[in-house]
Amino acid sequence: MDIKLQDVEYRYAAGTPFERPAIADVSFHIPSGQYVAIIGHTGSGKSTVLQHLNVLLKPLKGEIEIGSRTIAAGRKEKNLKEIRRRVGIVFQFPEHQLFEETVEKDICFGPMNFGVTENDAKKRALEAVRLVGLPEDILKKSPFDLSGGQMRRVAIAGVLAMKPDVLVLDEPTAGLDPRGRQDIMNMFTGLQKTNGLTCVLVTHSMEDAARYADKIVIMHKGRVHRTGTPRDIFRDADSLTSVGLDIPETVRFQQLFEKRLGRPLEKVCLTPEELAAEIGKLRGEIS
Repeated sequence: MDIKLQDVEYRYAAGTPFERPAIADVSFHIPSGQYVAIIGHTGSGKSTVLQHLNVLLKPLKGEIEIGSRTIAAGRKEKNLKEIRRRVGIVFQFPEHQLFEETVEKDICFGPMNFGVTENDAKKRALEAVRLVGLPEDILKKSPFDLSGGQMRRVAIAGVLAMKPDVLVLDEPTAGLDPRGRQDIMNMFTGLQKTNGLTCVLVTHSMEDAARYADKIVIMHKGRVHRTGTPRDIFRDADSLTSVGLDIPETVRFQQLFEKRLGRPLEKVCLTPEELAAEIGKLRGEIS
């Protein structure tokens, strides 16, 4: 499902003495089936944009196309429930939203709230725990008896059980160790490719943006600073540093290597695996 933002503006507490601008003139396209990363410093407008993607916030100017629906400023919108089902948001620390007495009931809550029968919701819960790599017997356990990593996967399963077309991930690996972060990110990538989901990743991690995204949107002071592919974005370190961001460690190492080598490699390498392969080619040329 495509999402397009056109000249979107939002101000918190609009029309009051406490009015505060959040985003302005925000325009970009999230193509169906793509993995898009939104990056930027705290206060850049990332979270405000995120909340517009399933109409938790509505634009004060501009419009948003979400599939076949257009949400326009100044217009009363009805029947937003279906948009919120189709655009699922995994908020930062989603395990804090768990509340039911069993994992099964927690996962079933969302689908049943959207009109799914209890029997069908239980089938979805079973499917969802399998998708997130948890054993079936976990459904009968209390979510509060699980490890932190398991709780996070249960919370994610609750979003997946609503069968969204778009998955919005708000710093989904916050607080996890490196292994846990990689496992969760690989899981999302697998779900995106297997199920044809559109994924939107809001992150501070340049490494995650480089490794997983098809497209990157840089936010700065409430506006879109730049959009492009990861190779385009991370090729231009000056553009990133001008908005207080940095390049991934792999790209930094490549730049140091190229300086010692005296010439650039054929492409900007986004992962250690890519860089190792490019260096391997050089060894073949030398030998």
